[in-house]
Amino acid sequence: MLSRTSQLASAFLLTACFAGAAFAQTPAASTPAKTPTPQQQRMADCNKSATGKTGDDRKTYMSSCLKGETAAAPAKQLTPQQQKMKDCNATATSQKLTGDKRKTFMSTCLKG
Repeated sequence: MLSRTSQLASAFLLTACFAGAAFAQTPAASTPAKTPTPQQQRMADCNKSATGKTGDDRKTYMSSCLKGETAAAPAKQLTPQQQKMKDCNATATSQKLTGDKRKTFMSTCLKG
């Protein structure tokens, strides 16, 4: 009869043999590169063509590009209040107004 140590050694040896056979499988020699899906390819193309665009311009461009729209989305038209704010701000900047003077000027400009 085998001793307890001999039985454990035999069990360990058998386990090692079977485990070695299981891990000895070789991976495929060369796995083909995955081809991108049409959506992934469109994303890559749009991302490449959006170089240099930032912020809202980039978001707008990417959205229209990913939808397949050929022309860039038309620029948003400013509301009359936004246009007035833009004009007053430009005037205040050209006059180099700062602090309270700028605040007062902007207030009167936007009211009138």
